[in-house]
Amino acid sequence: MHKNVTEVFSSLEENIRLIEDLYKDCADVVKRRMWIGENHYPVYALYMDTMINRELVETHIFRNLMFSMGPVSWDRPLDDILKYGMITADVAVETDLNKALKNMMSGDTLLFADKGEGVLVINSKGYPNRGVQTAESEVSVHGAKDSFTESVRFNTVLVRRRIKDHRLKTLQIVKGARSKTDIAIMYMEDLVRPEILAELQRRLDCFEIDGILDGGSLEQLLEKKWYSPFPQFQSTQRPDKAASALLEGRVVVLADNSPEVLMLPAVAGCFYQASDDYYDRSGIASFTRFLRYVASVLAFSLPGLYIAIAAFHPEVFPTSLALSFAASRQGVPFPLAVEVLIMELAFELLREAGIRLPGAMGGTLGIVGGLIIGQAAVDANIVSPIVVIIVALTALCSFTIPNEGFASAFRLVKFFLIFLGMFLGIFGFVLGVLALLVHMASLDSFGVPYLMPFAAGEVNGGSDKKDGIMRWPLRKMNRRPVFTKNGARRRLIFKDYTRDQ
Repeated sequence: MHKNVTEVFSSLEENIRLIEDLYKDCADVVKRRMWIGENHYPVYALYMDTMINRELVETHIFRNLMFSMGPVSWDRPLDDILKYGMITADVAVETDLNKALKNMMSGDTLLFADKGEGVLVINSKGYPNRGVQTAESEVSVHGAKDSFTESVRFNTVLVRRRIKDHRLKTLQIVKGARSKTDIAIMYMEDLVRPEILAELQRRLDCFEIDGILDGGSLEQLLEKKWYSPFPQFQSTQRPDKAASALLEGRVVVLADNSPEVLMLPAVAGCFYQASDDYYDRSGIASFTRFLRYVASVLAFSLPGLYIAIAAFHPEVFPTSLALSFAASRQGVPFPLAVEVLIMELAFELLREAGIRLPGAMGGTLGIVGGLIIGQAAVDANIVSPIVVIIVALTALCSFTIPNEGFASAFRLVKFFLIFLGMFLGIFGFVLGVLALLVHMASLDSFGVPYLMPFAAGEVNGGSDKKDGIMRWPLRKMNRRPVFTKNGARRRLIFKDYTRDQ
């Protein structure tokens, strides 16, 4: 590509020769000469096929230029076209050819004119998309049902629909030397901590890559401790969840072509919060959230703890329970740890296969396959019934965690504790849990401790604990979390109406 050419030529023929050379063998790029106005002034149009609003460009703009426009000045043609030929307000003159071509490949239409000082960039984006649909991975009983799409512009509108405030800012940058992916950064100007924005910008400037095709790639490149299995960004498909994060002073990062957005900072407590928690009454919300915490502990600890106790310290069990476990293992040829690993790996295979199969077939495979394989393994004396129960309970607990990335981290930790319990018993299991806690305590997300509000919970006057394991009534949650800058943490002033009676 002609990297030395950065400015638009004043000669139309030179621009045409350059464009024809750059987009040779590009059948999806439409290039058209036209003569507009009463004096048939020569111009050259350039756009990507199927990425534009064809009715706007061809039916309205081109028709107006060719049949309804008066004479075009030979001295300042772009001014005349802007004033008398454009029926859309979203049009600008661009002198940087590289920026103009990048906009063209994003769905805009370019209009070159002879002796023009630049090129007209007409916003004509109209590429196909699947529209706004319901969230598939974050289903809620209450609240809105819409979800983000693959269009970054659609996604910003879904957020602005919920926050109609001029202090909601949207910065747009481009990452990817070849993909030229649009990245939008949304934040509340009066709530966000400036150091978080500065750190995010620094991390974005720290790398160059060929292409960003999804927000997940961007997340991995922006994480400070990339080796950790625990995500340091919270992702969501729900616009209401992103809007709630913005009102807490957090930053939302949207990548074009990705139906999920990233929210930062993100601490461990954020991954246990579901949208329903704030739409239900505090009692039921607290109960379900407490269940999630208990289930998450069982999801990574139960298999390793069972191996450690049953293989090394069976005296911990009551006598009747120990005899029952021993009787169930009669005829099983494998050691206890091998039993658990066989069933855990079989379930992971079923989970992966269920994801790849379409629609209801995937869910059917998970249920039927689990039942058939589990029962057949017990009948063949390959595993004992108690192992099937433990593995099934562990899998059930892992599904209660609202965030898939956070749940996947516990899936890896589960195997880590299984191996420690296999070789070192209770000592290995406790050592593994301690290492897990130390690792999580060492993490931070843009300066916020990962274990907030369980660690350093008094930083914000202890108010963050009101949205921890238990969710207090909304009228008691009158302060924003520690993510918000100082001086802007009051979010609710509740007036007691009974005083006037």
